Amino acid sequence: MSASVVLLIDTSAGPVQVTTPAPHDIWWELAGQDAATQITQTPPWLDCLCATGSYRDASRLYEFEDGGKLVLPLVGRRQRPRWLDEEESWPGGEWGIGGPVFSGGVGETEARAMFDDLARRPANRVGVWFRPGDDAVWARSVPAGFRMQPNTAHVLNLEGGFGAVWERRFHQGVRRGVRRAERSDLEVEVDRTGRLAPAFYQLFEQSIPRWARQDHEPLPLARWRRMRIFPPSRLQMIAARLGASCTIWMARRGGEPAAAIVVLRHGNHALYWRGAMNRELAHPTRASHLLHRLAIEDACAAGCRQYDMGVSVEGTTLRRFKESFGTDTFSSPRYYRERLPFRAPKQGLRWAVLRAVRFRGT
Repeated sequence: MSASVVLLIDTSAGPVQVTTPAPHDIWWELAGQDAATQITQTPPWLDCLCATGSYRDASRLYEFEDGGKLVLPLVGRRQRPRWLDEEESWPGGEWGIGGPVFSGGVGETEARAMFDDLARRPANRVGVWFRPGDDAVWARSVPAGFRMQPNTAHVLNLEGGFGAVWERRFHQGVRRGVRRAERSDLEVEVDRTGRLAPAFYQLFEQSIPRWARQDHEPLPLARWRRMRIFPPSRLQMIAARLGASCTIWMARRGGEPAAAIVVLRHGNHALYWRGAMNRELAHPTRASHLLHRLAIEDACAAGCRQYDMGVSVEGTTLRRFKESFGTDTFSSPRYYRERLPFRAPKQGLRWAVLRAVRFRGT
């Protein structure tokens, strides 16, 4: 970690002291006080980004005159001129939710100060993806020049324990699928050490042709895109750094991996981060239903109040699957500004190609 720099900046909300990179001890302190903190908003997650990608720690600690503190997890790009830099929390969609961590409530004063600081950053692009249901005060404070990218997140309420979740929230089809899986010849392994990471990646690679067919995406493009987003080293690195907070659930049939999911946990929040399956082995037995049922029960036993199933696109099979577990939907927007529209032409070209092949996205 590079040495921190302390700055005093003027904002529309008054003077604010900014320390960057944010000291990890203060960051952890705030994460412990902010009950809604997700594991993707903690220092080890930033370390994983920097260890497996071309990123540098650009996190920022804001300290206000009334004693309030706020940490914004943030990474920039290594070895880029400042005017071409991209500082985001987090980049792309593969790293999940970023957004600020804070003690107590955040009002418009703190929100405006953070956005004022980001608006003046020398980087070409600056973006923040806010956690589900956390957007109201930020939406009122976004300055001109920032755009909003909407996202819909699915979060299962675990209040009342697993019995309440099973009886009142799971749809009948999920309960039926779990019972079918329990009657089958599936064997389930639970790994909190990273031992199953290679087997998970094997399933991930096997899933790519199926995803490509579903999305009407050429297989070479699908393989290049997904393996670039999720290289083999990434899960192993995350499992090593997060330890018992990273759990791989795997169902085998006849000794062969059938389905697997990765669940990350911090405090009272559990996050379903990745999933893959061999459809020929998993679908007839509803292996994925069983794995989520076990992961949700495990989260309840650990005292979690939420099981976050991530975002989805309207009308997709993935959205229907997540909704069948009784999840509630929340707005989880990304706000960004880009001085020079370098990314827009790239995205426009990419989507033109994907539309030409009737790409649908899951």
